[in-house]
Amino acid sequence: MQVSMQLQYDVDAVESARRVSALEAAGLDLVWVPEAYGYDAPSFMGYIAARTERVQIGSGIMPLFTRTPTLLAMTAAGVDALSQGRCHVGLGASGPGVIEGWHGVPFTDPLGRTRETVEIMRKVWRREGPLRHDGRAHRLPLPAPEGSGMGTAMRLLTPPVRDSVPVWVAALGPRNVRLTAEIAEGWLPMFFVPEWADGVWGEDLRAGLAKRDRSLGPLRISAGGLLAIGPRAHRVRERARRQLALFIGAMGAPGHNFYDALIRRYGFGREADAIQQLYTAGDRAAAEAAVPDRLLEATTLCGSEEYVKDRLAAYRAAGVTHVQVSPVPDDGQTEAGLVSRIKELCN
Repeated sequence: MQVSMQLQYDVDAVESARRVSALEAAGLDLVWVPEAYGYDAPSFMGYIAARTERVQIGSGIMPLFTRTPTLLAMTAAGVDALSQGRCHVGLGASGPGVIEGWHGVPFTDPLGRTRETVEIMRKVWRREGPLRHDGRAHRLPLPAPEGSGMGTAMRLLTPPVRDSVPVWVAALGPRNVRLTAEIAEGWLPMFFVPEWADGVWGEDLRAGLAKRDRSLGPLRISAGGLLAIGPRAHRVRERARRQLALFIGAMGAPGHNFYDALIRRYGFGREADAIQQLYTAGDRAAAEAAVPDRLLEATTLCGSEEYVKDRLAAYRAAGVTHVQVSPVPDDGQTEAGLVSRIKELCN
């Protein structure tokens, strides 16, 4: 397995780029740059490209409703040129809260839009001729009466460094996972538990893979969690409560929270109800305390070195190609040293 890492939303961008450069030397293979409703990902990705030489740089994620497919393709081609072929495009539908609340764009047909977006991006990169697409979500060129009827079919002006940039899709729901396995190079599942993954997603993954174009290669998977190795790792694990409570309790309206739905599929329905009620009532501390210990342990990699090594074996057996870590060094450790050690354990 390779080692990947997700940067945080609320960090100093320049300092984070310095960290990525140091972690690159320690063996980090792929860094994911978030966006949500903070800084845009591509600006940060370009800066990281200028400060590094080897590490792969992915958007983790760009919400596909926020840009046209052609702009997504142009952006990826630009970052790929700046990084000399190190760009990965992480895409996701996000949800109505961000898309309609922050961007003012209707959140409609996310599955259809995902499929068409990926199709159009690949057409742009291949430059096989003037770009044309006739779909439900996108029509290129835009004909009358939707447009003036004077749109011109074009192709990407600047030849890209690569005619295919790896596309990863963040997906949790059954239909979205099935689509991802069919059309994307990679899958970004949050709160992935290797021992429970097949029971939750196995059928959908197999259905999508059965339709997959062989030229895409095997499906890549980036998944993991908070990482700590040492005698006090169990204390570090407790830090993950905050994120779990936030995503289960507040990331989406009732009935439209993908993370809550996943946790329920894992078998924690009553606990999810309690977390949502407490979080909605404003008692975040109680919501965090309501996160079950079993879920907390299953979604992190915190323990002795032997314990973490066993967890890595479970991820590998579940098909994970890029273990995704948030390293927290203990006394006497450094972040780079921890990444270097997890890199050794992955080999």
